[in-house]
Amino acid sequence: MKITVTAEKRDVKGTGASRRLRRNGKVPGILYGNHKDAVSILLDSKTLHQQFHKEAFHASILELSTDGTKESVLLRDYQLEPVKGTILHVDFQRVNQNEKIHVNVPFHFINEDIAKGVKLEGGVISHIMTEVDIACLPKDLPQFIEVDLEDLGLGESVHLSELKLPEGVEITALTEENDPAITSIVKPKVQKADDPLTASEEAGEDDVSDGDSSSEASDESSNEEPKEE
Repeated sequence: MKITVTAEKRDVKGTGASRRLRRNGKVPGILYGNHKDAVSILLDSKTLHQQFHKEAFHASILELSTDGTKESVLLRDYQLEPVKGTILHVDFQRVNQNEKIHVNVPFHFINEDIAKGVKLEGGVISHIMTEVDIACLPKDLPQFIEVDLEDLGLGESVHLSELKLPEGVEITALTEENDPAITSIVKPKVQKADDPLTASEEAGEDDVSDGDSSSEASDESSNEEPKEE
């Protein structure tokens, strides 16, 4: 199901104008690409935040409706307020259906809990990569790439070349010389527990603590200023 983003053209520009728009519940943005002029746009903040938190919003072709004109776009960039996490600005790129696009697509790891190296050999899963850059035509863009870990054993890894890709999709970083691992199953790290204190050591600590507190009390009483008569 395609996500539709509603926008309107924005006439006012500049830092001050953008601040006023945000105070009024709007998010400024820009639309560019596909050999057309860039257009400044304006989006509803509440609606945009609801769509923004969907994974598909970041890795699928969106339908941008600007004053009734609909175009296929990709979310290309955004700025977030560092403390509150609110959206300050968004960039959308127009998509040509006949030209390949480059998009970062997330991995969906499945069967982690029943992976051989976890269930039978006591290992833990280590994710080295969580997304990958792919190239494809817009019609072939997957929202995610599935990685099945059921048969992965302890000490084994899954590499880019082992992924099952949809037809028409290629991984841009994969070459004969470059085939990095994206996930593996490793031995869990063993943490050395501190030796427990003996009863005598605990009693000794209590004695010292009591002595310190009484000493502090005497020091405090000796340091009291004389009352004025």
